[in-house]
Amino acid sequence: MLGSINHSSTLSILLYPLSPKPGCCSSRKLNVRTHPWEKSVEKSVKLRTMVVGCKIENQEMGFQASERLYLGMDFGTSGARYALIDKQGTIHAEGKREYPNYMKEDSLDWALSWKITLFSLLEDVPVHLRPLVASISLDGTSATTLIIDSKTGEPLARPYLYNESCPDALPLVKSIAPINHTVCSGSSTLCKLVSWWNNDYSDKKSTMLLHQADWLLWLLHGQLGVSDYNNALKVGYDPEADSYPDWLLSQPYAQLLPMVKAPGTSIGHLKGDIRTQFAGFSEDCIVCTGTTDSIAAFLAARATKPGKAVTSLGSTLAIKLLSTTRIEDARYGVYSHRLDDKWLVGGASNTGGAVLKENFSDEQLEKLSEHINPMEASPLDYYPLKSVGERFPVANPKMEPRLHPRPESDVEYLHGILESIARIEAKAYMLLKDLGATQVDEVFTAGGGAKNDKWTKIRERVLGLPVSRATQTEAAYGAALLALKGCQ
Repeated sequence: MLGSINHSSTLSILLYPLSPKPGCCSSRKLNVRTHPWEKSVEKSVKLRTMVVGCKIENQEMGFQASERLYLGMDFGTSGARYALIDKQGTIHAEGKREYPNYMKEDSLDWALSWKITLFSLLEDVPVHLRPLVASISLDGTSATTLIIDSKTGEPLARPYLYNESCPDALPLVKSIAPINHTVCSGSSTLCKLVSWWNNDYSDKKSTMLLHQADWLLWLLHGQLGVSDYNNALKVGYDPEADSYPDWLLSQPYAQLLPMVKAPGTSIGHLKGDIRTQFAGFSEDCIVCTGTTDSIAAFLAARATKPGKAVTSLGSTLAIKLLSTTRIEDARYGVYSHRLDDKWLVGGASNTGGAVLKENFSDEQLEKLSEHINPMEASPLDYYPLKSVGERFPVANPKMEPRLHPRPESDVEYLHGILESIARIEAKAYMLLKDLGATQVDEVFTAGGGAKNDKWTKIRERVLGLPVSRATQTEAAYGAALLALKGCQ
């Protein structure tokens, strides 16, 4: 139980080290390297690696050649990134890769694509920095699920992706789980497991469920069957009790469930064959449990105290609030991830940047925004959606998009959309409070929308709260912080 956990006073320092000093590091691009395992890829894989640091500046910052570094990797929806940091949080190298397209029969072989990308990122870590890497962690997309052979680790079926729904399993899951539980969604990991269990007629004795992050980490440490309580939440794991609930353990497919540890827990050392393949990594380099991509992005923002929140303004609007109280309500898609002795409460609306992209080009957004007075409230009352249906903060699958009347002025129209999205954000934080979460008192912003200063000021006025752009927004940075935690 949470009450029995020893909460170190230094934990927040380990997860959220001091901000890197700006302006003192140079960067350069490395040339693209073609690896032996990429020769069959028809489409070239884009690579961007930046090595940060220069001798004089690093000496001023107190960086020693013997100082240890911490490697984090983020496996997102379309590609992967890595970040290499020191214990102060300074980035020493970073890079990204797009997923190569490998086909298996008539569909993409996602597992192979992720594996190749993992190895590509390891290869991209500068050789002269590899001996300094003390630990590694990574994140993956939430509810991306693999059914594997428990002896070989090889996938037995194609992966179930994060946004894939299994409605055939939902009635059965609802019949065994508590009402409004996080697993009571067609896209939950448990629904994917139940769907596979009911539709696959092979021998299930030597099978195991792993999440995307679990499987990729296994490739590095070699110990099958280890997960973390962030990834395991949507399969039914209870992070407050620190165990699987009885209603889940009584099911025949419970035998497939992995053991669960806290994110950022040391699992084992980097395998010898990996160190041989990617020369330079030390024998004492450890591999730690991971987390989900959204949790890693929150960690990167360093919102460390209850009441601090991160709004992600990407294609959709997603919010995460650090709370002392756990909140769960499947009606709104609201659930809580455990974050040490606190709870990260989150929800996602269908409004967001995708609606803006449908109506304006990037150039138009930039130029029109310049003419908006963010201190004046827009009289336009919209509910910007790309398609029918909303879940948070209003649970209405039949809600129609509302983007009319459209004024003659494009500036007024954009102002109305930006302000309407800000109102939805305000309602979302109010709903979390009504459900029992800690009241928000400051919002950090991630995603493409964070770059629009006028929108930030509009949101600050509508929310009545300080709103600022997060210093770090890349999930790979948050994963590196977990690697740092695992070394303490």
